[in-house]
Amino acid sequence: MTTVITFGTFDLFHVGHLNILNRARSLGDRLVVGISSDKLNAVKKGRLPLNSQADRMKIIQNLRCVDSVFLEESLALKAEYIARYGADILVMGDDWQGRFDHLSSLCRVVYFPRTPSVSTTALIETIAGQNALPDLA
Repeated sequence: MTTVITFGTFDLFHVGHLNILNRARSLGDRLVVGISSDKLNAVKKGRLPLNSQADRMKIIQNLRCVDSVFLEESLALKAEYIARYGADILVMGDDWQGRFDHLSSLCRVVYFPRTPSVSTTALIETIAGQNALPDLA
């Protein structure tokens, strides 16, 4: 059985998230997903996710392509998570290209291209920048 592991915040779930999870699952028999904790996101991105870690975990766990989820507490623990879940393949988005090559002694490391024109940060900025609807009368 081939186990694939990947990680993400998965805030404001969108088609780019679905694409990478489906592509990751296609590489193996089992997909394990680490959901970045609220605390990790505050450190990594300088802001909390809009959705709580519990809600984000529930959303990802209920996807057909995902077999199990866990809470990722630190970027520095990736090797430990790979060992703990018996991962044969680590999948990351290509915005992380090269950052996890040092883990190739533990498992195969694959970087998938991100879905063009889709990003949670861009969605948040768009939503925040929206004004009230114009008078349509």
